Amino acid sequence: MWLRGFSSSVLIKEKKKWDALVIGAGHNGLIAATYLARGGLTVAVLERRHVIGGAAVTEEIIPGFKFSRCSYLHSLLRPSIVRELELAKHGLKLLKPMCTSFTPCLDGRYLLLWPNDDLNYLEISKFSKRDADAYPRYESQLHKFCKFMDFLLESHTPETLHGDSYLVDWLRDKLHKSVFWTRCLQHALSLGQKDMVDFMDLLLSPTSKVLNMWFESDVVKATLAADAIIGTMASIHTPGSGYVLLHHVMGETDGERNIWSHVEGGMGSVSFAISKAAKEAGVHIITNAEVSKLMIEDSGIVNGVLLTGGEQFCSSIILSNATPYKTFMELVPQNFLPDDFVRAIKNSDYSSGTTKINVAVDKLPQFKSCRLSYPEVGPQHTATIRIGSESMEEIGSACQDAWNGLPSRRPVMEMTIPSSLDKTLSPPGKHVVSLFTQYTPYNPSDGSWEDPIYRESYAQRCFNLIDEYAPGFSSSVIGYDMLTPPDLEREFGLTGGNIFHGAMGLDSLFLMRPIKGWSDHRTPIRGLYMCGSGSHPGGGVMGAPGHNAAHVVLQDLKKHSR
Repeated sequence: MWLRGFSSSVLIKEKKKWDALVIGAGHNGLIAATYLARGGLTVAVLERRHVIGGAAVTEEIIPGFKFSRCSYLHSLLRPSIVRELELAKHGLKLLKPMCTSFTPCLDGRYLLLWPNDDLNYLEISKFSKRDADAYPRYESQLHKFCKFMDFLLESHTPETLHGDSYLVDWLRDKLHKSVFWTRCLQHALSLGQKDMVDFMDLLLSPTSKVLNMWFESDVVKATLAADAIIGTMASIHTPGSGYVLLHHVMGETDGERNIWSHVEGGMGSVSFAISKAAKEAGVHIITNAEVSKLMIEDSGIVNGVLLTGGEQFCSSIILSNATPYKTFMELVPQNFLPDDFVRAIKNSDYSSGTTKINVAVDKLPQFKSCRLSYPEVGPQHTATIRIGSESMEEIGSACQDAWNGLPSRRPVMEMTIPSSLDKTLSPPGKHVVSLFTQYTPYNPSDGSWEDPIYRESYAQRCFNLIDEYAPGFSSSVIGYDMLTPPDLEREFGLTGGNIFHGAMGLDSLFLMRPIKGWSDHRTPIRGLYMCGSGSHPGGGVMGAPGHNAAHVVLQDLKKHSR
């Protein structure tokens, strides 16, 4: 690659024509760019912000404290991508928690789940012997379903061909579909009829129904149910929420399922490791380069992008890592898109109930229900801590508040303390705390997120709730950074504040993601592809959308070069 070694400023002056351009240096955009460059293309990534990483980013908002501002744990990134891009060689270091989950209770009890079956049996037995017996079978069944999901995540969707095609393309498409559905059937047969019916039941059912069938203890059910509402405005009683439950347990760390690890240096280290692999392949990443619109020929073929500063970058291949709404409603001139396509994009669900609060504290929270004999950091501090998740009713009520237009009176929070394992994030003796809170409507009916007093009242509500479990937490707060749904949209380009680039309901997955008829990363604009979380197979720091999109592009180039 003759471009390797040039600085961004030199590149902007010396090269305006690229084989491929990627809009957005989030993890999916960087992954797509890397595979394209390895395929022999000259590739530039254009990032609107001053830092790369998109939602997988580390930023020092409060002096001395480094936060994973949006995404905060590692598990979903596909093992094949970690291996092929040699991310460990490029600096990715995972820090496994001592425990996987910690749920403190106001009555003085707690549930501490470990990556150890015997310890889990003892912990769950405190609440129910029946549940302790059921838990290994529950995990085993989910892991079995995850093998089926692995196949779907790494497969190109068997989408219908658009437009005119040569006979050889039609035959190749038929072969691809046949191979896909044959493999799909093989996976179904390997599960067997009973497991396949159970799998469909999980996908279609409300989380509450699934967990009620397995367990009797409210604390056990609520602890597991918290995974099913991450990043959504859905309730645990919403049909189909069982899929989101599965989505959040199908990741792995070093071959172990459902282990969510911290990343040394924060989640920005994931993006940085990918960027090093990208640069090694010859990719050029340009920050402070906001795309204002795509340039499209009268024939409907893309030929480049226009930056907000007026500069043009030319290419006949563009991959958008922006949300579907941002891409088609803001960057693509409307007259080039079919009316039904525009309607489908506009009417997709981008709602989100998530507010992320990153907190700097001067001491480690001490939970009154769990005082284990550790000098400072105990296993509970390294785990995913469930606040406000003692009962299914509590989670359901928090969602109902948001459906009524109000931020939850008692928010459901996923609390993590990355500095419990990673000393690079905070000054000695101090810590960073991540609070992933729900539910917060985009436009609350009782105030505005633009009002500093209203914002402060919600943050204090969250801190006060933590005080009930860990007295003195509020007084330990040095400062905080809060990202409400409008903030997530404005700062990170997440339409509606949705961390997945669009809801993860069954009506917007697989052949329906981002919309029906356009699930194969291609778009109505020839040469424009989608590579972000809004495309198949969906959201989370997974990398599969970027990986799959790049391979579709390379296939199309090979086809057109005949």
